[in-house]
Amino acid sequence: MEKKNIDWSNLGFTYIETDQRYVSHYKDGAWDEGGLTADANVVINESACVLQYAQTCFEGLKAYTTADGHIVMFRPDLNAKRMADTAKRLEMAVFPEERFIDAVHKTVEANVSYVPPYGSGAALYVRPYLFGSNAVIGVRPAEEYQFRVFTTPVGPYFKGGAKPITIRVCDFDRAAPRGTGHVKAGLNYAMSLHAIVDAHKQGFDENMYLDAATRTKVEETGGANFLFVTKDGKVVTPKSDTILPSITRRSLMYVAEKYLGLSVEEREVPFEEVQEFTECGLCGTAAVISPVGKVVDHGKEICFPSGMEAMGPVTKKLYDTLTGIQMGQIEAPEGWIHVVC
Repeated sequence: MEKKNIDWSNLGFTYIETDQRYVSHYKDGAWDEGGLTADANVVINESACVLQYAQTCFEGLKAYTTADGHIVMFRPDLNAKRMADTAKRLEMAVFPEERFIDAVHKTVEANVSYVPPYGSGAALYVRPYLFGSNAVIGVRPAEEYQFRVFTTPVGPYFKGGAKPITIRVCDFDRAAPRGTGHVKAGLNYAMSLHAIVDAHKQGFDENMYLDAATRTKVEETGGANFLFVTKDGKVVTPKSDTILPSITRRSLMYVAEKYLGLSVEEREVPFEEVQEFTECGLCGTAAVISPVGKVVDHGKEICFPSGMEAMGPVTKKLYDTLTGIQMGQIEAPEGWIHVVC
């Protein structure tokens, strides 16, 4: 299919409406057969549960054009499982995992002309989401739900190269012990908005959240997991019951061990240890890895030896290897690449 007339090299990370999206309705205890629609609008009652009590969750993944011209998605099965886990935690109707994969496949296939060409650095962002749709006024779960998927072409997260960012230790808490930090609930992101706006006002790019119970251990940022590199080249990621299980982070840890031969460790990371690491990165779907050059703890600066000019050497190898797998330049582990067409 012929590509849309879009200036792929100047795309930002913003919403652009595409031709088709997927929708399925849950009512009377069952999901309907679902299907594609050209209507980008969602019409719900003013008292819909999602509007009153924030009963909603979402996922995010990308579709790429590979070196050999195929359109692929990266590990959508893990997105399907994570959404199912989130729905269970929020007492929502679970959209079946196999249907999730079919829905994102159909949505990307229907919008294939919006998938940026290979080499552009851009991708088609895929956003599945689920919400309580019937009118609720008492505090209780909804009885009806909508599962939807839309797509939008997005530009490369880093334009002109991945420059290390400066983050601060945040005074706000992201997630409470035994709360919802481990699931991708919309309410988690709503709670982080004030903190990120405040960080930007203070001149920082992101927040480093510490654990809410003791405020002594590193957790994550508002939308990404941490990766650290030790002086002897070990890749370390924080472990906590209130951290979202990032698909990108899990993939990078596998790449570090199996492709690059590095030692890896998932464990609690005391904040006092941060100053001992040589590299730091934030990992997630949008950027894969955002390098961190500096952490500011209430005026005290922790500067990583990797510096403020470019990714550190280990972080760069991780980034290059994972993006090479996604783009079809490096052979992927079995099951990681879902071919759309």
